[in-house]
Amino acid sequence: MSYIDGFVIAVPTKNKQKFIDHANSGDSVFMEMGATRVLECWGDDVPEGKTTDFRSAVKAKDDETIAFSWIEWPDKATRDAAMKKMMDPDNDDPRMDQEKNPMPFDGKRMIYGGFEPVVTLEK
Repeated sequence: MSYIDGFVIAVPTKNKQKFIDHANSGDSVFMEMGATRVLECWGDDVPEGKTTDFRSAVKAKDDETIAFSWIEWPDKATRDAAMKKMMDPDNDDPRMDQEKNPMPFDGKRMIYGGFEPVVTLEK
């Protein structure tokens, strides 16, 4: 069964192209490590809620846009092995080096988690 890593972040709107460039560089690592699909989505219709919403979840500022991303893995074991390898202090892949490929957003406000699909509908 597949496994999904999901992310919600607030990106300075002026950094849209930097976000795309960062994703184009770094996301290939996930694919090389077994991910079957990576989607990076730029907020287009992200309304403010009455109780909670994406913007408040990441403390987005007026000059920031919500990005919603996910990585699809064939299974949790593949994901866990990939994450372990990527987080290895001896990993010298420049795509994962924050000095060579800095995040164009405040990573401390990113929310993320791993999810086991329970319903899947496809055409």
